[in-house]
Amino acid sequence: MKYRIERAPEAEKAPEMRAVYSDELTRMAEEDTRIVVLDADLMRANGTESFKARFPERTFDVGVAEANMVGISAGLSATGLIPFPATFTCFAARRTFDQFFISANYAKLNVKLTGSDPGVAAAFNGGTHMSFEDIGLMRTIPRIVICEPADPVSLRALLRQIAERYGSSYLRLHRKPITPIYGESETFELGRGKVIVEGEDVTIIAAGAILVAEAIRAAEILEAEGIAASVIDMHTIKPIDADLVVEYARRTGAILTAENHQVQGGLGSAVAEVLTERYPVPQRRVGIQDEFGEVGTQEYLQERFGLTAENLTVQARALIASKSTKQGAEQ
Repeated sequence: MKYRIERAPEAEKAPEMRAVYSDELTRMAEEDTRIVVLDADLMRANGTESFKARFPERTFDVGVAEANMVGISAGLSATGLIPFPATFTCFAARRTFDQFFISANYAKLNVKLTGSDPGVAAAFNGGTHMSFEDIGLMRTIPRIVICEPADPVSLRALLRQIAERYGSSYLRLHRKPITPIYGESETFELGRGKVIVEGEDVTIIAAGAILVAEAIRAAEILEAEGIAASVIDMHTIKPIDADLVVEYARRTGAILTAENHQVQGGLGSAVAEVLTERYPVPQRRVGIQDEFGEVGTQEYLQERFGLTAENLTVQARALIASKSTKQGAEQ
């Protein structure tokens, strides 16, 4: 299989993404005195206690008041600070949406909202905390940047770019340990997808810590069957890298999207919009199929909702078959 990236060493220990998040924020705050962190009584869960230990005067725990946290963040941004408020995705999207839309984005301020434990990563917190809709909500906000890093290396790089770019953003953060995909020398750019694997039969476009890893594993399974799949890490969901989507639609003639989110409104919808308007090809969307979440281990939930390499291979084979049928009909 032809990789376009430097792979991380196999034996590298999987760090907790929340620890990487807090450590990188701390490093950035040492360089930029404008950076502040806000939390809604989830500092331990989000790993930001280490930031508070280093910068207690630049850390604000507002209690269980997520909407107020975003309002305070907007006020801090209006004074020239760069606030990073964080809470679980279910609260970051549903509970703060009006404040984030109006106070931060409509006001053209600089609030860097983070939602942790996206989708099935919420596990035993169950359906009430299992956000399958947050990207769909956030995508409706004009000019926002939505980002979901796949591993610690991409998280560190993209977090810095989010801080450097003026304007509000939404970062989808997997909290728990993730085995690195990328080597430390890899570079990333907000708004530009990252091609991981090259193949000519089908393209898998994935986002996030769970599905990018599953997409790579699916490509390995398919390779053993003689099928060459391209894999793209679409870490920036808005603005989506439309040119890259079109390039690989032309190259492979079939697109499979994979996301830890409802297929409505998320990555799959964003890709479908590009294909419909610019280069229609057969597409399938792996993700949550119009359902609510439930309690379970992450492993069980991935199987339950089809967020696995095995399901990706099934869908890829079906796409390739439909591509062949379409080509035959055109002839």
